[in-house]
Amino acid sequence: MTERAQFQAEIEKLVASRALHGSESLCKLLRYLGRQELEHPGSAVKEYQIATEVFGRQADFDPQLDSMVRVQAGRLRTKLAEYYNTEGATDRILVELPKGSYAVAFHERASATSAHGNGSAAGTWANDSVESSRASAKRRFLVPVMSLALIAALATIGWLLWTRRQSDVSAANAAGAISAPTPIRIFWKGFVRGPEEPWVIFSNAAFVGRPNTGMRYYDAAKDAKSPILDHYTGVGEVLAVHSLDIVFGEMHQALRVKRGSLFSLDDAKNNDLIFMGSPSENLTLLEIPSTTEFVFKKVTTGPQEGNVEIVNVHPAKGEADKYVLGPSNTSLAEDYAVVALVKGINPEHWELILAGTTTIGTQAAVEYVTRENYLDELLKRMNVTQPGELKPFEAVIHVKVARGVPVESSLVALRVLN
Repeated sequence: MTERAQFQAEIEKLVASRALHGSESLCKLLRYLGRQELEHPGSAVKEYQIATEVFGRQADFDPQLDSMVRVQAGRLRTKLAEYYNTEGATDRILVELPKGSYAVAFHERASATSAHGNGSAAGTWANDSVESSRASAKRRFLVPVMSLALIAALATIGWLLWTRRQSDVSAANAAGAISAPTPIRIFWKGFVRGPEEPWVIFSNAAFVGRPNTGMRYYDAAKDAKSPILDHYTGVGEVLAVHSLDIVFGEMHQALRVKRGSLFSLDDAKNNDLIFMGSPSENLTLLEIPSTTEFVFKKVTTGPQEGNVEIVNVHPAKGEADKYVLGPSNTSLAEDYAVVALVKGINPEHWELILAGTTTIGTQAAVEYVTRENYLDELLKRMNVTQPGELKPFEAVIHVKVARGVPVESSLVALRVLN
């Protein structure tokens, strides 16, 4: 009971800290790992276990393809270090997530240990080699003997801090404050600079045929007299709109959604726009300013015929001159997408283009600008630390796909424009 109460109090104090404020996923991970250590001491926590039980990944999650758990664990280590270097600088008890392990541990700060001396009844450890314990990720740290009064005090502090955090969050929400992580706040506040809500224009290609007999893209040369179906879009676009809605909700920012077939040039002149889908499906991109460094083009010959490729107009050293999928008759294991911020028809407004060569790539492009770890990488590459520093850019990302789901994205080309 002594160990459990102390451990829970330390975990809750961290969750209520400014360092972890707004990082709901990291708080969830920390609580889960803490609970695992208490309920299953000494048992190794698997990456797959964390992915499915904490982050809701599907049963087919493959740690070799998706580094999400490792990235989140690294972020948690960084936040813990940030806390103990700032508001927790005087804490006597430290909570750690040793590298190479998903087992949390807590121990007494080295300075506090030396001040008490070995064997002190005021709170020393049964294990008298703290430094060697810190050096080994697999060795568990033993708990000091604490009085029931101190346990109650720690638990009360944790509860009060948590209550205060909930009050602060409620007050912040009432005042319209931003609770999104820093990279997301910097990027999206750099894009949304005016009071009007941006418009999301999702791909809405024209089809002919019927779902029960077969559908295909409309061809003006052959289908002039055929009725057009313009009320279908890809799975990736649907999930992408959901991702944007979550991020804009965190920033207390409104958002409008419109399908491509209903889009007009007046909309382009008067609003900041987010285009989802390549020009082959989001046809409105053909009528307005678009990318110039990475251009979509339909493949007309060879085994990739019918696919869409991304042409690298000015390849830099080590870059490919084009990005294209494998033959059309093979299963989708990868995709490519463009993430670009350009000036619109009205230079006072922005256009954000998020387009894959397939609907899965489009989903990955939106996830790239709505996930903290991806945006952190992009902003660092562009040397952006404040919203006002965001400049027009074009980028290409490579997307790993598993069973129709984008599982990992990496930046393969970037141009920061004047």
